[in-house]
Amino acid sequence: MPWTLPPRPSRRSLLTGAAGAAGAALLAGCTGGGGPSGDGTGIPLERRMREGAVRDSARLLERYDATLAVHPGLAERLAPLRAAVAAHSAALAFPAPAATRSASPSPSPSASAAAAAAATPSGSTAAGRADVPPKPAEALSALADAERSLSEARTIALAGAPGELARLLASVAACGAVHAYLLTSTPGAAS
Repeated sequence: MPWTLPPRPSRRSLLTGAAGAAGAALLAGCTGGGGPSGDGTGIPLERRMREGAVRDSARLLERYDATLAVHPGLAERLAPLRAAVAAHSAALAFPAPAATRSASPSPSPSASAAAAAAATPSGSTAAGRADVPPKPAEALSALADAERSLSEARTIALAGAPGELARLLASVAACGAVHAYLLTSTPGAAS
């Protein structure tokens, strides 16, 4: 009895075909001329992500400064949290290339800008102060909301971040979540 072809493809041939199509798609994706950044700007993904994260941290620092300007009585409670946000900004700044670092003792422009933002509270504008709620409890809640939303945004950004930056963003996002908790908890209360 002669062998005949089955009326439909076998599971094995379907899987082989799917694997071949996926491999072809991967190879085509690797050679699709967008460059390393993928968006045609020529700026690497990690640099763009770091610069965005530094800008977000700078805005959060401005919120802390505006809150402290309106509610100086919160300084003792907010000082360590503000210092941590400033440290995050400095850690997220794009590191200077090794050759530049060894050739000149001065830090890179992005690192020095982050350090300057971290060192002293910036002069909050009147517009920034207007955004601060008049009651201290409401101001703390607004800061907690800002910390929480930035933490969530950083958690979402993890999916597209390169390895080391993803680990850093995860740490900073976790710290932001803790800040949100500390800002809404009663100081000295037992849990």
